[in-house]
Amino acid sequence: MTAELTREHIFSLLENVKDPEVPVISVRELGVLREVEVMDDKVLVTITPTYTGCPAMDMMRADILAELHKAGIANVEVKQTLSPAWTTDWISDAGKRKLKEYGIAPPEKTADIRALKGELPVVECPQCGSKDTVMVSAFGSTACKALWKCNSCLEPFDQFKCL
Repeated sequence: MTAELTREHIFSLLENVKDPEVPVISVRELGVLREVEVMDDKVLVTITPTYTGCPAMDMMRADILAELHKAGIANVEVKQTLSPAWTTDWISDAGKRKLKEYGIAPPEKTADIRALKGELPVVECPQCGSKDTVMVSAFGSTACKALWKCNSCLEPFDQFKCL
């Protein structure tokens, strides 16, 4: 390993690893990338799935390994942890902006009091900005998203669920 290999350098390399289901957002921006440890002869990367059984985790792991190997870092381990559980609060502000630009409504804070009362949140349409939207299904294109429809522009869209 080179002397300039640092935790920050690894984090910056992993900005190139995109979510295979939403390729405009990196695993770091999504909050899936939890930790990087640089040891004497090894790099340990810890990731957390957006939900238990997320099928994208194997691809993310392979992409992380490929990105670090491409950078000349041979001894890499990618560990998956379920605790603490992933939350949409871990999505960065840049990630939320990119989700909206891609057509996916970014999540509200998980501590939103409406969720505690069983009420649906007001979700802004990422296409036209209208708040006149309705949830069509609790499950969208993936299990970590819900399917919504805008009553103004009539476009369907996914929203990352507040987990």
